[in-house]
Amino acid sequence: MRLVKENLPKVVADGGDLEARAHMMSAAAMGAVAFQKGLGAIHSLSHPVGAVYNTHHGMTNAVVMPPVLKLNRPAIEDRIAIASAYLGIDGGFDGFYDFVLKLRSDLGVPDKLKELGVGTDRIDEMVPMALADPSTGGNPVELTPENTKALFEECIG
Repeated sequence: MRLVKENLPKVVADGGDLEARAHMMSAAAMGAVAFQKGLGAIHSLSHPVGAVYNTHHGMTNAVVMPPVLKLNRPAIEDRIAIASAYLGIDGGFDGFYDFVLKLRSDLGVPDKLKELGVGTDRIDEMVPMALADPSTGGNPVELTPENTKALFEECIG
């Protein structure tokens, strides 16, 4: 997380920054190892959106992250506070959430999936896809048809 915090903005600003890109490659490798712990709702929402609307997976993840953080807050707040302190982000969960929003804005990540061409017309099709996704089981808060549909609605805008 620290490598991403320190280097993603550098790579976006200058794709030729080989040192920052090397740090991002290391962060990606570490992230791949973390997959074994489970992914969760960010990916279980992004997979059907990508399949139905052909959106870029990483960008879709970035767009859906804030609503998923809010959903999971009761289950992750203490762990996010610890991670925030490690990253030098003040304010616990709220500070981390604000950091995520600012980083997304700084990097040009859209606020809503509708800005990526995603519509509300296929939510009822995507909800069961998200619930059947292998990533769903790793979410700290149980995903249900109701909260998954509400997440899609919030993410799409």
